[in-house]
This record gives sequence, C-alpha cells and structure tokens, in this order.
Amino acid sequence: MKKKTVYYCSECGARSPIWKGQCPGCQQWNTLEERQETPVRAGRTLPPGLSSSKPVSLVDHPDADHVAYSTSIDELDAVLGGGLVPGGAVLLGGEPGIGKSTILLQLCAKVSREGRRAVYVSGEESLSQIKGRARRLDILEDGIQALATNDAEAAVNIIENESPDLIIIDSVQTMASRDVDGHAGSVSQVRTVSQMLIERTKASGTTLILVGHVTKDGQIAGPKLVEHMVDTVLYLEGDRRHLFRILRVLKNRFGPSDELLVMEMGGTGLTPVPDPSTYFLEDRDDSLSGSAVVMTLEGRRPFAVEVQALASKTYLAIPRRTALGFDQNRLHLLLAVIEKRLGVNLGQSDIYTKIGGGLKMNDPGLDLGIVAAVLSSFFDRPLPQGALFWGEIDLNGRIRPVEGGEIRVKQAKRLGYKPLFHPGMGKKNVATLTDLYGMLFE
Repeated sequence: MKKKTVYYCSECGARSPIWKGQCPGCQQWNTLEERQETPVRAGRTLPPGLSSSKPVSLVDHPDADHVAYSTSIDELDAVLGGGLVPGGAVLLGGEPGIGKSTILLQLCAKVSREGRRAVYVSGEESLSQIKGRARRLDILEDGIQALATNDAEAAVNIIENESPDLIIIDSVQTMASRDVDGHAGSVSQVRTVSQMLIERTKASGTTLILVGHVTKDGQIAGPKLVEHMVDTVLYLEGDRRHLFRILRVLKNRFGPSDELLVMEMGGTGLTPVPDPSTYFLEDRDDSLSGSAVVMTLEGRRPFAVEVQALASKTYLAIPRRTALGFDQNRLHLLLAVIEKRLGVNLGQSDIYTKIGGGLKMNDPGLDLGIVAAVLSSFFDRPLPQGALFWGEIDLNGRIRPVEGGEIRVKQAKRLGYKPLFHPGMGKKNVATLTDLYGMLFE
C-alpha cells in the first residue's frame, strides 16, 4: 500500500496528519517531526466459531448465544423483533429535530434502569446540553453515562476496554478517525468510522446504535455501504408541527423488516401509542362531504386514516390540482379515470386533496378512498356514516385487490365500520368505478 506522511510530536507523541507550528496536544512549538507510515488495511472481525478458510456445515455449526434483551418499551421490542441484540448494529436516520436524540436518550435511561451499562456518545452536543435535555425529559439519573467527543478512537476504546451493553453514537457524520484523511462527514470518514465501530461491537458483544443524518431528499446521508454493514436500519419520520412520529423498520436481520411504531411527542419525550388504528381520526365529522375513511396497511399494521378532498369552481385557465400526503401524479391519474369512465366533468373544478393528520403514505389501497372523497365533494354529498374504503384503481376503471385484504377486513370489523367498500366484498361486489358510483351517487 502507498505510504503517507504523518507528523508526531517529539515532546508528547501527539499525531497530526498535517504539519503545524504548534503541537495540538501539548501546545509546544516546532516539535512536530515528519514520518512515513504504511496504512493498515482494516480487516473484518469474524464471528466466533466461523472459519475463514473453509466452509462448514450449518447443521453442525453452534447456535448463536446472543439473546436479545428488552428495551423496557414493549412496543419497541415488538418492532425490533424481541429487543436489542448483543453485537448488533443499528442505524437510525431522520430529519433534524424530529426526535432521534430524544428517543435514544430515553432508551439509554431505560436500559440503565435494568442494570445494564449504556454510554451515550455525542459529537453534536456538550455534556451540559445532554444533561439539560435529560432533566427536561425527567430521566436524569446516576446510571446514564455520556461522552462528548468527535474522536472515533475514543469511542472504540470505550468498546474495547469497558464493553458496555449499549453504546450510542450521535451522530456518525460528526465522528472522525485520525487514520483517514478528510473532514468529519466525508465519505471516507463515515465508511471507516462505521466499519471500526461495527467490527469492535461484534467482537465485544456490545450493541451499537449509530445516528445518521439525512439528505434533502430524506435519504440517509453517507455511502450506501453503511446501510449494508449494519443489521438494522430504522427511520424516524413525521411532521415537527404535529405530535406524532412514526418509527419505520427498513431492514432487520433479527426480525420483521416491515414493522412500524407510532409515537406521540410530549413533555417527557416520545411515548408509544398503544392502539394507533384510529389515532389519526380524532375530531372527524362524518356528516361533511369530501371526507372518506380508508383502511391502509403500513407494513403489517392496518390504520384507518381520513382522506379529504375539496372540489371548487375554478377561475383559472388551467384547473389547479393539489395532493398532500401522497403522489400528485397519482391524483392526476385518478381524476383522468373518473372523467373517462364515469363521464364526470372535472375540467371546471380545482381539486385539492390531502391525508388527514399530516401523514405521508404510498399504499395503493388509497385509490378508492381518494376517488370517493373527490366525488363526494364534487356532488356535495356526504358518504354513508361508518363507510370504509380501500382498493387499487387501474386505468380501465376496475378496482383491484391490494395486499393484506383479510387483515383490513378483520380490523374494520373489529373497529365497527360498516358498510365496507372494497374489491371482492361479496354480493354487492365493487368491481369497477361504475359500481361504486351507482351505490353512492345515483
């Protein structure tokens, strides 16, 4: 490998990648001396019992002795597949101010209360700021240990020498290794720091949680390699102007990868919502037109959400179309199907649609509810009380089944919704938009 030039202080031994007149360690002047070093190629630490030279039989290979331990939050344990796994690496992403540091500090406190050692390493806040946040959350206790540093080697030393049960790095973009050139947050630094920390935690049995920044597009920043290296990828999303947050599991080697957890932000931090099925329907008035309830499926959890629509006479040359909470192109497609298959002229109306509560969803089962809400507002006729919709609409105006039909029906009956409008509903089958139109508006 190519050698690189580094500088060591003759007084204290401090290391610097560039020459400086003053030593960054002992503050002495003109003590840095040039040396040539060959970088050491980082090697991946193999799990115990696995040979790197020849294949072994999976039947004969011993089972892992790492058993997940509880986070003391039952809902979070269910989402993670049983809790936190020793030696496991978790990546948590989310927009700034959404509550990542809050929930991790809460998790640190709960793990400490169970007699386990948890260390919170922050490269963004000072210890005074972390203490102030812990006091506001009413979790300031003796068991919480914290470290404010941007030195990746300091975090590695904690894992190697002290082997805590849980270590939280907030965030990986603020940590820098002295063995790699480049500033903190660069691709090389993020990749190297992540690999160092993951290898040490797998060798020591410490659970690692890395916090990752996100880009303006909402993707976790840094090389995609980091998401492949970790065992679990979580994403915390929501609108800071609303009280709810949604924790999604995007990847999980120890459990289901399509789970989510709905939480509510309060004065003492984030609290899981016990039954989120109707959480997003608070204060809904079903006597108003332009409102439809849709049973959606996020992962394996069914939710009843409200789809709102407003059709008003336009004074513009080109009618306005607005969609909040789902893809606007999807709205254009559905409106074109309504005009073509039902003969309803929407060309003289502005159409505004949204999902209540500030939710953002991609469930294709929303189609039928969106169409029902638009038609309800256009004719100014409220939908039947207790009605529930779901189904995907194709370009021919047919209503197709969607994933989790049985789960949606079971949840709808449990919540007492009636009538149900969905494909394959029995004698009164809703197979096309014409069937729906005839049932509701003729």
